[in-house]
Amino acid sequence: MDDRSFLLRIHLCAGIGIKGETKIYNFMQQNKRQPQVTELDKILTGTKSDLQHFLADFHSNSTTQKMLVNQRHNGIITILDPEYPTQLKETFEPPIILFYQGNLSLMKETSLAVVGARKMTSYGADVLPSVLKDVCTPQIPIVSGAATGVDSLAHRLALKAHAPTIAVIGTGLDRTYPKDNYELQASIAKKGLVLSEYEIGQKPLPYHFPLRNRIIAGLCYSLLVVEAKHHSGSLITANLALQENRNVLAIPGRIDSSLSVGCNELIQAGAKPVLNSRDILEYFPNSLTNQSSKA
Repeated sequence: MDDRSFLLRIHLCAGIGIKGETKIYNFMQQNKRQPQVTELDKILTGTKSDLQHFLADFHSNSTTQKMLVNQRHNGIITILDPEYPTQLKETFEPPIILFYQGNLSLMKETSLAVVGARKMTSYGADVLPSVLKDVCTPQIPIVSGAATGVDSLAHRLALKAHAPTIAVIGTGLDRTYPKDNYELQASIAKKGLVLSEYEIGQKPLPYHFPLRNRIIAGLCYSLLVVEAKHHSGSLITANLALQENRNVLAIPGRIDSSLSVGCNELIQAGAKPVLNSRDILEYFPNSLTNQSSKA
């Protein structure tokens, strides 16, 4: 079995999770070969039952069928492929497999991630179009998670401006969450790029979304937070971005608004306050911002 197929197969197996996949990939990088079955108990640190579950899955016909289904219906990129972006590969526990629909080359572009509240207020809805006005250009893809609220608005603004956009979702590519975003996700797949770490049929399980946040943080060059509570997924993504040495920007808000607490705290801790498009563009290479100003 070639290395790409091997990585896809272990990704589709239960019992080891992202940490286990990363350990196997690191072994392959260090030893220039796939591990033997007898070596897995030393590589993986889970329970004996987890290892048995993984091995049973690895050798099962059902996993073979999963591979065929996903190869038939999705584009697949592995961490071994030249198309896999360096900035994502160098992050902590990068995804070894990504399923995709759309323009894969967008992954390597210098992008802006936009994250924020699902229950966005009129303030966020008014301010975001203003600050993204000169950022939504062919040179700077907008990355977000296709969730309700800020995510959806960011994608729609990019599409309206005929700018590229990347959605990193927490389900299989055959599903949409929320369901109301079916047309939006289809448009992104057609005109931009939809990415997922999850195979065909995977539901929007709660733990999927914190994990997909690390992909959003890893793909982007800079990250903008728009309306976020004190404890929120947006702040998790911002902290991940900081750990990966990304630029973190935030739109300030009213000090008496619960949805502005997270952004205001980020600014207090050193994030760049954003008042207009220029405040975002100065955190991108001059070659891109010069092109953006001419667009």
